[in-house]
Amino acid sequence: MGQTLVEKIFSRASGKDVKAGDFVFAEIDLAMIHDITAPLAIKAFREIAGDGARVWDSKKVIMAFDHQVPADSIQAAENHKMLRKFAEEQDILNYDVKGGIAHQLMVENHVEPGMLVVGADSHTCMYGALGAFATGIGSTDMGCVLALGKLWFKVPESIRFNIHGRLEKYVYGKDIVLKLIGMVGADGANYKACIYSGEVVEKLEMADRLTMCNMAIEMGGKAGIVEPDKVTLDYLKSLGREFEGELLRSDEDTEFQNVELDVTGMEPQVAMPHRVDNVVGISEIEGTKVDQVFIGSCTNGRYEDLEIAAEILKDETIASSVRLIVIPASRREYQRALKDGLIEVFVEAGGLVEAPCCGPCMGGSFGLIASGEVSVSTSNRNFIGRQGSPEGKIYLVNPAVAAATAIYGEITDPRKIK
Repeated sequence: MGQTLVEKIFSRASGKDVKAGDFVFAEIDLAMIHDITAPLAIKAFREIAGDGARVWDSKKVIMAFDHQVPADSIQAAENHKMLRKFAEEQDILNYDVKGGIAHQLMVENHVEPGMLVVGADSHTCMYGALGAFATGIGSTDMGCVLALGKLWFKVPESIRFNIHGRLEKYVYGKDIVLKLIGMVGADGANYKACIYSGEVVEKLEMADRLTMCNMAIEMGGKAGIVEPDKVTLDYLKSLGREFEGELLRSDEDTEFQNVELDVTGMEPQVAMPHRVDNVVGISEIEGTKVDQVFIGSCTNGRYEDLEIAAEILKDETIASSVRLIVIPASRREYQRALKDGLIEVFVEAGGLVEAPCCGPCMGGSFGLIASGEVSVSTSNRNFIGRQGSPEGKIYLVNPAVAAATAIYGEITDPRKIK
């Protein structure tokens, strides 16, 4: 029996042939820390390696300031100051203080197919859209990685999600992954690698693939992966990055746990409060009054997402009762949107466009909701208190639904207005 892509990546990283269930001490290709998780990781690194120790490879450590940037408190400012000092001391050149969500910066600038990547953030699994194995780890584990460049893993089993059929208008990768999460549940893929496959996935562009891999963690997945192909190579080429290595893929005789989904006729999906697996079709909750709409995050803050929203918002005005916040995922995505007039569309519609960062997604910075308020968001989590008050409610949607909702002030199916 052949190997899965995951088994092949871990075989390379550990220097021996492995199978799912094996325990390996694997070499890490890249390690990501950001302004929220880096302080604890650095503390663990110093406890493990000792004061004055050097990280294992400064070129393979990437640090981003994205959760509380620009600094929104004195504490955040002091935190940033400490991290800049650490980067200088360790000769870490790959750190960005000018804006951009860490996960987007990683796929734009660093991750390549076949890599083993860890990040001190659960949505690190997004990078699997490039055919890498990428997973989130805790701060103590990251301290070990910073010191040694290696980490223990149990090689995960893989679930293959076979997506067939034809997507309807205004139905995207976000809806596919929400549907899957609703099907298997928040713990349905615990410590499994979620491999998205089938003719629908093969036709998806990178933006949708990134969204789907980003949310693998919401069903308990250790990683989300799309096996690399021409779309992968074309995306890297669009970034000015030529990949000349071997494109690892699962062997044809590999056995998987398979989950099938036919998306033909599927309507836009919505995750209702307060669980990501509490998923329904939009027709079940149309008309729900909304106070805030957030279009952005590492899940849906790319140019393609902004373009979808702008198409619906063009020549429209948002409801007087709604606050619309739009945040591109990186400076690159912001500049693309600016050049093509998308930012102007959002501003003219009455929206507030912010510099690239996480924004309201984790509820630690700006754009928070008050008690009793409802947020419709293109982000990845709707847990209690995630975007502000624990008495608020968050509904997760795709960018088209978010834009239509902003216009009418209530959850709206975009297929009915465009």
